[in-house]
Amino acid sequence: MQVRRLIAGTVVPLAVTAGLVGCNSGDSAKVDPDGVVSIQIAEPQHMTPANSNDASGIQVLSALFAPLVSYDDSFKPVPDAAESVESQDHKTWTIKLKDGYTFHNGEKVTADNYIDAWNYAAYGPNAQNNGFFFSRIGGYAATQSKDPDGAEGPEKAPTPKAKTMSGLKKVDDLTFQVTLSAPFTEFETMLGYSAFYPLPKAAFSAPGVVKEDFESAPIGNGPFMMNGKWEHDAKVEVAKYDGYPGAKPKVGGVEFRIYLQPSAAYADVLSDNLDVIPQIPTESIPTAPDDLGDRFQRSSASQFQFLAFPTFEQEFSNPDVRKAISKAIDRDEIVRSVFKGSQQSARSFVSPVVAGYRENTCGDACEFNPQAAKQLYQQAGGPSKITLSYNSDGPHKDWIDATCNQLNANLGVECTAVPEAKIADLLDKVEAKTPVGIFRLGWIMDYPSMESYLNPLYSTTGSSNYYGYSNGDFDRLLEEGSKAATQEESIKKYQQAEDILARELPVIPLRFTQNNFGYSTRVQNVVVDLFSRIDLTQIEVLG
Repeated sequence: MQVRRLIAGTVVPLAVTAGLVGCNSGDSAKVDPDGVVSIQIAEPQHMTPANSNDASGIQVLSALFAPLVSYDDSFKPVPDAAESVESQDHKTWTIKLKDGYTFHNGEKVTADNYIDAWNYAAYGPNAQNNGFFFSRIGGYAATQSKDPDGAEGPEKAPTPKAKTMSGLKKVDDLTFQVTLSAPFTEFETMLGYSAFYPLPKAAFSAPGVVKEDFESAPIGNGPFMMNGKWEHDAKVEVAKYDGYPGAKPKVGGVEFRIYLQPSAAYADVLSDNLDVIPQIPTESIPTAPDDLGDRFQRSSASQFQFLAFPTFEQEFSNPDVRKAISKAIDRDEIVRSVFKGSQQSARSFVSPVVAGYRENTCGDACEFNPQAAKQLYQQAGGPSKITLSYNSDGPHKDWIDATCNQLNANLGVECTAVPEAKIADLLDKVEAKTPVGIFRLGWIMDYPSMESYLNPLYSTTGSSNYYGYSNGDFDRLLEEGSKAATQEESIKKYQQAEDILARELPVIPLRFTQNNFGYSTRVQNVVVDLFSRIDLTQIEVLG
């Protein structure tokens, strides 16, 4: 998957940034292998593989767990904790594990740990955010239940027919077989996502029941282990796990420091009180080159920023209202004035970094035309007041305010920007369908595929479909794309599905972001990847 389009003059290709380092680069005599590096994150919503789908939680989990597969420079899956992942028909897959992996409590990692973890994630009454990712496995449907009255939540739903998926079968201690309900050519690619991490036996209080406090100190199989418990709104500390058989980290530990204000994190980087800020606040990007010198870096990212509509609310149920709001936003002006050219306007629903990307699939709906926008808005009966909700623990205030000002001017509405203190708080509200108006979201691919941008976000049962969007033709095209025999055939179906989004516009594409990151004088070899995660195997602390 090598399709990539970058902003001329602003985005540095990933292959280049992967080699960029900070001060004293390569001076191994001054490297402290036992040093602890501090990295800014937001407060995670959850911190277990089955339930965590926010960027900060996944960053921590990537330190604690090893994935079955990782990705090469062409974004193709390569074995990591897996010895091999093989299939002759793309329906029955055999996964053989590498020997020698142990959990941080000393338990040997076996096939049972994956089978138990995946069954727990999939079982409907457990209501795990990432349960959706197991829906392709045979027998998944039998682990689900639905309230006959249509009420939200698992508490009223009938007990499912099965507690485990029939498509999971242990072959031996280091081998298990996964039979899908239908062929899926990209199943191996999916396995790099954090939802597919294993769980130790110590995670369970009974078969199929994970301990309530497990996420306060998760036990993983990765290069770092928990050092104490998750201190909410403060920090998560991890220490190097000496028993890890994979690529060894070059630091003794990591303090993931939780900030509510990105500006405070940036100030701490400038004063060497914080080592890494993965995304520099928007307002500081113009001065960052002078503030940090060569410790200000940019790299390619897969993140997609958008505004989402609660389509289940009457005032936003009309696609013409949504289209009018989209046409009233001058994306290019916000990129120029707020982001100083450091981001790229988005008029498509998938990132340029994945195969199948097409420029401007949104078409007329994403073309800035304030006169046409106002006329369409009035004809469609759009609301006179609009709320834009966003999380203030990310660098969003400036561009949200600018967007609100454009809607005020171009639609003649009263637009109000409403901050939530934490992304976890905003997600909790939209999951509960608490009225928050239009809300800001961002998406980083779970794995390198168009499908990762379409299925979780917009399918009827998608794990991150927070807007209540449902279209039977869209779901059908995704299913046909998943079953296609080749990647090329899959892409054709996914592109047809994307065309439906362009017509119905459940969300407004705004920007494709890049990683604008900075670090202190204490560290070097800081790399931020396409998933916007710090590579914890490369970073070093200087003595």
